Amino acid sequence: MIRTIDPIITTERLQGQLSAGDLKIIDIRFEEEYAAGHIPGAISVPFGLVSAWADSDDELILELPADEDLFKVVGSCGLTGESKVVIVGRVEAPPAPPYPLADAVRVAVTLIYAGIGNVAVLAGGHPKWEREGRATTTEIPQVEVTAYRGSVDRESWVSTEYVKDHIGEAVIIDGRDPDQYFGTSIDPFTDMCGHIPTARSLPLVWVWEKDGTYRPNELIEGMATGVIGEDRSQEIIAYCGVGGYASTWWFLLTQLLGYTNVKIYDGSMEAWAEGGNPLVRYSWTQ
Repeated sequence: MIRTIDPIITTERLQGQLSAGDLKIIDIRFEEEYAAGHIPGAISVPFGLVSAWADSDDELILELPADEDLFKVVGSCGLTGESKVVIVGRVEAPPAPPYPLADAVRVAVTLIYAGIGNVAVLAGGHPKWEREGRATTTEIPQVEVTAYRGSVDRESWVSTEYVKDHIGEAVIIDGRDPDQYFGTSIDPFTDMCGHIPTARSLPLVWVWEKDGTYRPNELIEGMATGVIGEDRSQEIIAYCGVGGYASTWWFLLTQLLGYTNVKIYDGSMEAWAEGGNPLVRYSWTQ
């Protein structure tokens, strides 16, 4: 599919497209936030570790929903394979962690998995829209539900065994903060220190400004090519703690920068440690 909407859309650009009949806006904030005011035309489908957008169990959190469940969600949003979609999320002020920024992208990537290719995320989320004094409403729009059936992109999502088999072959990138990668702090999802063997550190926090917008494309590209290399066709596997940051790197690399062979290790460190697989931890001598 040829994109007809930029993967990262500004508030100014979205303002100019509100009247477009084929544009769908999905607000993934908490229900009470949506009820207090939202972008005109936006529908509410909140994101959570257990929600319409993700499944979690006793072993792993933030996993893809079952295909049938996901198709029902897509249809309830009134989407078709040709829809243009903008995901609007939350932004918490520093020093709060920037996890909600990844939530919006995770939803976008989940829609792409389900076959909705024209998906964008709103830079700065709803807070930037509101801060700029743009119109909001409490009116809930009517949605024409569709019977959605899509073709899922299983090839972009890989297992622990796949990662183990491709160590030394694929470029593996770790999107967590550097202290977790280097093992100077414990990953909260594994209670262990270090990273997958051969993985390269590419912290996702580098791509965002404090207001939740994205740094310039050329700067993000410089970060990526500096760590990964210029070859857009090489195989890349992205991971993080539980799959949120990994999904965001997949989105940036494939939708913004033109890399064509990127995989998401959705289990990420949580699944890697659960399986008792080896970790590398750097140490320094005085």
